[in-house]
Amino acid sequence: MESANIIKNLTERDIDRIIEMAWEDRTPFDAIGTQFGLSEKEVIELMRRELKPASWRRWRARVQGRSTKHAALSAVDDARFKSTQQRIISLNKITKQ
Repeated sequence: MESANIIKNLTERDIDRIIEMAWEDRTPFDAIGTQFGLSEKEVIELMRRELKPASWRRWRARVQGRSTKHAALSAVDDARFKSTQQRIISLNKITKQ
C-alpha cells in the first residue's frame, strides 16, 4: 500500500522525469530510487501503468538483464564524466565564445 501512496503523490512532471530516466540506458534504478524514493519494482509498476502495452514490452525487453540499469551488475564504478578543464570552466577562466 505504501508504494501506491508514493506513486499517487508524484506530480505529472515527476512521472515524466521517472519515465525519461527509466528509458535512459545509463541511469540505474538506484538513481531513480535516490531521487524519487521508488524501488525498482515500483518503477516497473509505474512504467506498466503509464506506457502503452507495446511500449511497455519494448522497455521491459530492453531493461531486463541490462547491467547498466542495475548498479550491482554494472562493471562501471564511477560512470560520471568530468572534463579535465572542468575546474577551469567552473571558475570562468576560459572566455566564453
